[in-house]
Amino acid sequence: MRERLARLWPFFKGGRVAAMWIVVASLVGASTEPMIPALLQGLLDKGFAEQSVPLWMVPVALLGVFGLRGAAGFAAQYLLSYVANGAMLTLRQAMFRRLCVAELDLFHKQSASSLSNTLVYEVQNGTNMLVGALLVLTKDSMTLLALLGYLFYLNWQLTLIVLLVFPALVLVMRVLSKRLYGLTRRSQLATDDLAYVVEENVLAHRMIRLHAAQHAQEDRFAKLSHQLRGLALRSTVASAAMTPLTQMLAAMALSAVVAAALWQANASGTSVGSFVSFVTAMLMLVAPIKHLADVANPITRGLAALERGLELIENVAEQSSGQHSQGKARGQLDLSDVCVSYESQEGLALNKVSLHIEPGEVVALVGPSGAGKTTLVNLLPRFVEYSAGRIALDGVALPDWDLRSLRAQFALVSQDVVMLNDSLAANIALGQTVDRDRVNAAIQAANLGDMVAALPNGIDQAVGHNATQLSGGQRQRLAIARAIYKDAPILILDEATSALDNESERLVQEALHTLMVGRTTVVIAHRLSTIEHADRVLVMANGGIAEQGTHAELLSADGLYAKLHAQGATVALD
Repeated sequence: MRERLARLWPFFKGGRVAAMWIVVASLVGASTEPMIPALLQGLLDKGFAEQSVPLWMVPVALLGVFGLRGAAGFAAQYLLSYVANGAMLTLRQAMFRRLCVAELDLFHKQSASSLSNTLVYEVQNGTNMLVGALLVLTKDSMTLLALLGYLFYLNWQLTLIVLLVFPALVLVMRVLSKRLYGLTRRSQLATDDLAYVVEENVLAHRMIRLHAAQHAQEDRFAKLSHQLRGLALRSTVASAAMTPLTQMLAAMALSAVVAAALWQANASGTSVGSFVSFVTAMLMLVAPIKHLADVANPITRGLAALERGLELIENVAEQSSGQHSQGKARGQLDLSDVCVSYESQEGLALNKVSLHIEPGEVVALVGPSGAGKTTLVNLLPRFVEYSAGRIALDGVALPDWDLRSLRAQFALVSQDVVMLNDSLAANIALGQTVDRDRVNAAIQAANLGDMVAALPNGIDQAVGHNATQLSGGQRQRLAIARAIYKDAPILILDEATSALDNESERLVQEALHTLMVGRTTVVIAHRLSTIEHADRVLVMANGGIAEQGTHAELLSADGLYAKLHAQGATVALD
């Protein structure tokens, strides 16, 4: 546990001064604990026997003790919450920062639900558990020390009997905490699996209903739920066992002390006040011992939860970035013997692809599904890394470019449109300052003027969760408006007009043709209207370039392109 706490310490550095005051407040609160048995001793020996204690002194003393204890407890709890929530803020921001720059392989290995669960819920729950546990640990450990000090002052021989139980307590807590930690980690993984099933069913709800797969999914959910329930019960056994075991050990120590105290009282004539004071202080030990035994559970769970965030920071590599940066590239692209392989498939997705694209050239990619078209365009902004060969933009290899500067050179419009839950203007100007005139110009160019004019708040209208309330064509045109607004020197169009009706497509094609002038454009398209105007068409097959030329040249060559063309208007069969 010490090593795990040491990993978290850097995030608590900002609260070191507050931590010192937490210790001070806890010490003040702990110092009031022995005052209760001390008051009892004075009351029994002098108040009842000698009647020398003024009547007003006892209630005033009690009110003072409990008032001081309450104030110290409030201060310690507030300060600890302040420190812990500050650490949580720092940790969560570090996690999100790493998430934004992480190797893209992370998003293939972990589901969105798992990452969001770690970033939002695990960190929150872990912090909440640690706040309560550390408060108990600080307050009750000092209370324990204060009471033990008072017991030593009263009778050191009897106090030694109490101390004999502590090694056994430490052993019990250590064994059960280790068991609980392992079960907690397994529960976290099981929770991720359960959340992923929910995520899949939400995303694929239409397909599941269409194929009547509800019962199969219910069985899948039930199986994982039962697995999680079993882990929860086993965790409860490990957690709940601590309390009775520690209480039994405390009871054994208490029985031995009471017997020894009675023998001492008979032998040495100890006063009633001293005896009652000692027994009271010893009984007061039971509560902090119980609390300290119980605190192992939330500390273990809290650390296990926060460690997932630490693993994201420590074990997830940032995507490499070079130093080269420039305002706007010319748009010359060169690929030399580029190879790409995926762990999930045999063979090469791209096999020694070489290609030169001049600035301002419009290149269309066509070919059957799995030919490598999407992989090729994903290489350019480094959404996919090549395993061999070289890709250069304006003569500079992609790994040598500053990643932010490299991606500033590209605008992307794909068939999978992603919108953030923000205003239309913010979605169009994504990553840039909102210029309302430019936003309106982009909207008009993407044939969205009538739709935006009909909205109650115009370009300030919130689009909602991924703009699902808009039609597919409207969402596609929003993505085109975003590309127009970015005004990047290189355009990647992945079936950019696939969701538009004929009239909207005509208007958007006009906007795109205007936008493509002077810009390097790589197009994956199904419709011949885009391909026929391309400067060059690349026909891809089996991870390589099978043919290239203009639309007319390829038709006259009577090769693969001509065969695809003969199948109909759709030539890129993704």
